[in-house]
Amino acid sequence: MLVVLGALPFFLYVAIFLLLPIGVLAVESFRATDPTTFEETWSTASVAAITEGPYRRAYVGSLQLSAITAVLGAVFGLALAVAVLGARRGRLMRRLVLTASAVLANFGGIPLAFAFLATIGNAGVVTALLTDTLGLGLGGFSLFSMAGLALVYLYFLVPLMVLTIVPALEALRPQWREASDNLGATGWQYWRHVGGPVLAPPVIGATMLLFASAFAAYATADALVGSSVPLVTLQIANSLSGDVVVGSENRGKALALGMVVLVGLVMIFYAWVQRRTQRWLA
Repeated sequence: MLVVLGALPFFLYVAIFLLLPIGVLAVESFRATDPTTFEETWSTASVAAITEGPYRRAYVGSLQLSAITAVLGAVFGLALAVAVLGARRGRLMRRLVLTASAVLANFGGIPLAFAFLATIGNAGVVTALLTDTLGLGLGGFSLFSMAGLALVYLYFLVPLMVLTIVPALEALRPQWREASDNLGATGWQYWRHVGGPVLAPPVIGATMLLFASAFAAYATADALVGSSVPLVTLQIANSLSGDVVVGSENRGKALALGMVVLVGLVMIFYAWVQRRTQRWLA
């Protein structure tokens, strides 16, 4: 009984701030207002509309950006984590990198966009230094593009990957490498048959986590690129704030429901992968 009472606040929090909003989205996405009688009826018009036109391009843009940044963030984050754990002064370096990663992984939104604008924007410090002092430019690179937004996202995705994958790297038992060396295996053979299979599930799971984080990001993209890059989060904001056509007032909610479904599928896969790795992390 005490256990149930102790967990009650958590279940109330989940019900009010997670399940209830999802339920509202699920209901309102299938409601529409008749433009003639102004009566609300059940309709699939909003759900069907988000699968075509600018809404489809927004989903494709978000999926592309999330996939690219998730893979790059996983590669760079994994390389950084391996380098830190393998450093000679590993304890001090590990503490510094993990502390910095914990801060940077939560540094986003408008402050992050402003930081990049002040650094490599059109009038940024680095841009001015390259242009005025060295006579160089950014080679056609623009911070207000898909590539620029991906660079900004990597700023918090790489530290998030480090925080996620370090426990899995530390779970690799040194006895496995010693046994592999005693049996005459090379470094490649060890990672091919032992280290790689053990690390594959947590790396895949961490990559899915990065994908979900990038897919749901909004404030940074809104402050940096506005509507110049098609993203579903920006399209939702535009629909909720500016779509006043009768019959399409629930289109933003349908877009949000689609995001919930996609992120939910990713997180289900992430949870399944995490369960597969528990015996190795124990």
